[in-house]
Amino acid sequence: MTRAGPPPGVLAVDSGGSGLRVALAVRGEVQGVPLASKEPVRTGPRGIDAGHLLEQLLPPARRLMTDAGVGELGAVAVGAAGLATLGDELRTELPSALERELGVTRLALAADAVTAYMGALGRRPGVVVAAGTGMIAVGTDLESWRRADGWGHLLGDCGGGAWIGRAGLDAAVRAFDGRRGGSAALQARAEEMFGPIPGLPGKLYPRTDRPAVLAAFAPEVAACAESDQVAADILRSAARSIAESAAAVCPPSGEPQIALTGGLFKMGAPLLVPLTEELAEQLPQARQVPPAGDPLHGAVLIAVDLANDELTLPRDRRMLHVVTKEAGGQSRHTDHL
Repeated sequence: MTRAGPPPGVLAVDSGGSGLRVALAVRGEVQGVPLASKEPVRTGPRGIDAGHLLEQLLPPARRLMTDAGVGELGAVAVGAAGLATLGDELRTELPSALERELGVTRLALAADAVTAYMGALGRRPGVVVAAGTGMIAVGTDLESWRRADGWGHLLGDCGGGAWIGRAGLDAAVRAFDGRRGGSAALQARAEEMFGPIPGLPGKLYPRTDRPAVLAAFAPEVAACAESDQVAADILRSAARSIAESAAAVCPPSGEPQIALTGGLFKMGAPLLVPLTEELAEQLPQARQVPPAGDPLHGAVLIAVDLANDELTLPRDRRMLHVVTKEAGGQSRHTDHL
């Protein structure tokens, strides 16, 4: 049953590799400017660190509520990178912590791919590719979720920023060694960014933010692609991998839509031209559309729907975990509709 009248306000959170953003919406409209922290939420032995996420979230949340004159929240939606595989601590600790600190009784914990999907396509069947430092594709027929890749820079994220950057640096060190597959142009770019090639391992291996450092080299690969065949081939391979992930999760029937979202696609034509060709070949049934909004916008939409008892997206413990508190104080976990 839909609640009478709009909720007092909802809070939306987007937590990813580049930090955390928080927005407050009243009657579906974002109030003021979302607040951001540039420090990514830590990951520990138990997965995503719930305590650190709260440290990043609570001060901006309280500031936004105070500035907007909101004393009560109808719902909170948190989109978190890594939730599907590293979210057990968040699912266990965040509901009670947010109830204690902010009085929240309706919480949606979503994989960042789900908030990216909602922001880009809303409540329509299709595929969203979210690509930045990493890369994940998520699709739904509105009955269940499917995901492909998003396994991190050691096991996957094929075609993402760290993957492209690593491939570019591989070509640089091959050129330095005199091996096949090397690129003098990428070697020059690598030395300009990191210094002499023999010092490259020391610049990369000790870094805890190694994926981001690798991804920082991806624009250099794009800059070389027009005149360097090795760089162009790297981006073609990235495009092929991205399209393969999209094809793996695309609904098999109907007229699905596909949207691309994330900072990687700001790379422009060097990546988008081969990607458009690969998508047309591997997903001829899907129609590419521009994303309507970003993951924070998606989190706002999820929070509003949850507050109004109108959240119809497929529930899944790994992808979209919903906790509500019933009258009398009993929490209800709704991983399946």
